[in-house]
Order: sequence, then structure tokens, then C-alpha cells
Amino acid sequence: MKQLALDIGLARPATLESFFAGPNEAAWKHLQLWAGSPTRSPVPTYLWGAPASGKTHLLQAVQESLREQGASAGWLDPSMAEPPEFDERWAVVLLDDVQQYCAVQQHSAFTWFVQAQSLQRGVLAAGALPPADLPLREDLRTRLGWGHVFQLHVLSEPERRAVLRQAADARGVFLGDDVMDFILHRFSRDLGSLMQLLEHLDAYALRTQRAITIPLIKSMLENE
Repeated sequence: MKQLALDIGLARPATLESFFAGPNEAAWKHLQLWAGSPTRSPVPTYLWGAPASGKTHLLQAVQESLREQGASAGWLDPSMAEPPEFDERWAVVLLDDVQQYCAVQQHSAFTWFVQAQSLQRGVLAAGALPPADLPLREDLRTRLGWGHVFQLHVLSEPERRAVLRQAADARGVFLGDDVMDFILHRFSRDLGSLMQLLEHLDAYALRTQRAITIPLIKSMLENE
């Protein structure tokens, strides 16, 4: 069954607290300790896994955690055709979807990595493949793999169902089994998107004074 992407409204900032760790608890706890430490270790961390396993969420969550602490971070992803120069004010460097980097982005990522390390700043990177399999220049690939490496796993359907049910109960929202099936089979497996969907469903149901049903979901998608 074809899955639908969710693109309604503005998403809340990703946070470490809103990450549902499940089988990825080791990586989550590592980043909680690392981001929250006043003296962050400069040893790099690399996260890899399939789409919807939470890689980008965790990078954005670390960036948000640093912002709350008054620190800034360098961010690089494949959409940035002209990456900026390294800024010595950055507390860490965040590199997302590294397997898609073009030659220019690989050059910037390598430069950022070296300069961050020379200043004892951290590097947190993420990709779809383990370091050894990344289609990147050798000097960048080997640097990404020499520190902490965590594989992230996509939550199973029972795990996503349990998380969605818990989040709905916390809101006082009832989701029937048919609604749960519809949501989990028709929308992105990414938990951030599912939580955003639940938030919009709750608001739309309150505004229209209707229970959350499959027709209500379809109505919201047509009218929002």
C-alpha cells in the first residue's frame, strides 16, 4: 500500500526528549550525555541506518540542544550546493546524509572535520551506510568511521503502534484500531511525522467538533 508523505503545518523542533529510542537507546543515551556535557568530547560520532530510523531527528535534536545552551553548530546536508566556510564559533559540526555528498560538499565536510578536530570540537555525522561502504573520498570516509559508530534501526510496526497509542492517550485522544491501521499503513514510518500528524488531527478534531475517524483524516488532508 502506498505511503503518503505528511506536509501540513510547521513541525516542532526536534528534541532529544521527543526521540522514541526503542532499539536505538544506546545511540540516544550517548548523544544525551554528549550534548548535555559542558566539556563535549571531540571524538566523532557517526550514525547510520535506513530511512525513518531517526538519523536526521537526532542531528537536529543535538543542534536544538546546543541552541538552548547558547551555542551554535555547523550544518551540512546534500541540499547545500555552496557550503559556508568553517566558523570557529561552532561548538560542533553536524553532517547529514553524507552518502549523497558531491565533490564540493565532501571537500567542505573534510575541511570542517579537520578544523573542528584541531579546535577540539565535536563532529556528529549520519548516513545510510556504514562508514566502510560510504561512496566518499578516502580521507573523509576513514575519519567518519574512527570514532563512535551506531547503527539505527527503524521501529517495528508494533513499536510504532505502541508509541502512537501512548502519545494519543497523553493527549486524551482516542484512536480506534481502524484509525491506527490507516495511519500506520498510509503515512510515513517516521515517528516525527506521525507525532506531527497526531498533533494536527487533535487540533482539527477539536476545531470541527468531530471524533478522529478515517473520514476526518481524509477531510483534514483535503482542507488543510
